[in-house]
Amino acid sequence: MAEVITKQQLKDLPIVGYDTIRHELKTGDLFFGSGSYFFSGIIQNLTRSTWSHVAIIYKDEELGRVLVLEAEPFVGVRMIPLSKYLNDYKGRRKPYKGQIALAHLSLPLSKDDLNSGISFGLDELTRPYDNIEILRIMIRILFRITKRQENRSYICSEFVRDILAESKVVMPYNDTYISPDNVWQDARVTYKCRIL
Repeated sequence: MAEVITKQQLKDLPIVGYDTIRHELKTGDLFFGSGSYFFSGIIQNLTRSTWSHVAIIYKDEELGRVLVLEAEPFVGVRMIPLSKYLNDYKGRRKPYKGQIALAHLSLPLSKDDLNSGISFGLDELTRPYDNIEILRIMIRILFRITKRQENRSYICSEFVRDILAESKVVMPYNDTYISPDNVWQDARVTYKCRIL
């Protein structure tokens, strides 16, 4: 399990240069963001966590590209180069405002299972982000209501949960929501490094 971590502890971790770690990254590695944006703060406060975002790494060995497969607020399901987070986030020629850590699953996944999960994620490209799910989660937490229906929109952690489920990795979570922190605290997740 990746240990529970505070925002300050995360900031105190050494940053490993992307060029140093890039060759070690693999498809199926996990990306965790601790943003310093308004929407990130809502997620962190709501889930009482350092994390506001989670995604899956997809490495195209033939092209030598490291990509982030994610559900992004107000955008939906997309795939972008990891380097965009570090150098040109949202096309503003600035890095992501916050910290980024990478982790991996410490269980053997067959190539076929992993490919099934990634293929599922790729099939979901352009699916909308569930922009009002955060509000629904807040209501479910306040009134202790379980989630009653699945829809075809995603928040980041639901997207990662479904990709992993297609890879035969079931992420346990409470019946109200799954958060980036639920993924982080799974016993099979092992911290790799901080890259921003």
